[in-house]
Parts: sequence; structure tokens; C-alpha cells
Amino acid sequence: HNTLDFQGGADMEDRVAKTSILGFAVGALNAYRPGGSCVVEAVKTRLVHAAVRHLLQKSPHWTGGIPISQEDMLVTWHTLPTYAMRKMLEWKVPISAAESEAYLHVWQVTAHMLGIRDEYIPATWDAANAQSDQVLPRNMGPTPEGVKLTDILLGQLAEQTSPGSISRPLCNALARYLVGDEVADWDGIKREPVWDRVIPTAWPALVRFREGLVPLPLVPEAAWVLDEAARKYILFYLTKGKETKIEIPT
Repeated sequence: HNTLDFQGGADMEDRVAKTSILGFAVGALNAYRPGGSCVVEAVKTRLVHAAVRHLLQKSPHWTGGIPISQEDMLVTWHTLPTYAMRKMLEWKVPISAAESEAYLHVWQVTAHMLGIRDEYIPATWDAANAQSDQVLPRNMGPTPEGVKLTDILLGQLAEQTSPGSISRPLCNALARYLVGDEVADWDGIKREPVWDRVIPTAWPALVRFREGLVPLPLVPEAAWVLDEAARKYILFYLTKGKETKIEIPT
């Protein structure tokens, strides 16, 4: 039972690391090329889902329905490409039609590899947005697990940013800005009076500068703290991804 808990995801920090492995594999330049790892990581993730689905139903501790269903996978899927695309458009990131189509395509292939049936995989961004609006609200809400996962994620980000007292408040405010007040309250993210005012201005300015849309003088100084936090966090997870392996529970 303990082995299933660990490999199946009860160890929250390990679970975050394993999720990041697949995310970085999808986002790599050579994701589905011969040198990429996306096929391997997607199939391993699919096997983990199958093992958990099989083993949990045999466990006397499990009282829910069939775990990791088609809808469960679609919920997770939409929190990645659909949510990310909506945010990039909200932040006015210039995206060509070809880039938009390619981004959707790589995630469509990944959905197929994970075992989502083709008739459920959105064919267009309009379809993705409509499906997201259908399946996410009925599957979202506060849970103790969500609070615990959020605390681990923000703790890791704060640890990477700096050991000083400012780092966790900054991370709390950045998370609240990214997910919105309702989800932030569900996840137990504290309100930060100073950073909650700064980030809605600093983050979009940083994005526009990185995209070549505004000159350097228009970027507030606080934006560079966010820039460094993001850089260190990504580096941390790239490194952690090399140490962590997706294992199939038996």
C-alpha cells in the first residue's frame, strides 16, 4: 500500500516533480523527434494511470469511482495548453497562426499518447475553450490535497528565489495573480498587500519587454525580481527532472 501511495502520487513533492518531467518533455524543441523523450514519458505516465486505476479499485481504502477517467485526464490537459494559451493571449504575447496551430497540435498528440480518446480531443482552440468551460467548473473546488500541493509548490519556488523574508510573499502574490482570487482562496494562498498591488503591473510589463514590445525604461524594477524567480524555478525543475524517474506501481 505504501509503495502504491508513493508511486501513485501520495508523496506530494515527488508527484510535482514527476508531473514536471512530462511537462518539460512536451515543451522541449525535439519533443517528438527521435532525440526527444516525450513518447517515453507519455507512455510511462499512461501506464501509471492504468496501474493506479487497476490497483486502487482493489484497495479496501478506495471508496470513489473509477480513478483517472477520460474526464480526469481532460481536466488536467486543459489546465496546461488551454489555460496557457488563454494567459498568453491575455498578456498580449504575439502568436502567429502557425505557432498557435503547432502548439495545439503537439498537445493533441500528447493527449492521444496519454490515452484520451480521439473524439474527446479538441480539434480547434475554440473547441478547446468550450470543452474547458464545460469540464473544469464541475471538477474544481477546495480540497485539503490542493492546499498541501500549493504550499509545497510555493515553498519550492520561494526556496529557489531567495532565502530572505520577501520571497514567500512574492510567490504567494504571483500565484494569486496567475490563478485568480477564487482558486487562490481555495488553495489557501495568503493575500500580500504590497506584492498583490505590484505584480499585476510588473508581470505584463516584463512579458511585453521579453517579447520586444516595450523598451527597457518602461519595465518596473520589481519585474526583474519576478524574472529571476521564474528563471531559477525553471532551472530547478529541469535539474529535478533529471533526478526523478516516472515509476510504474506494481
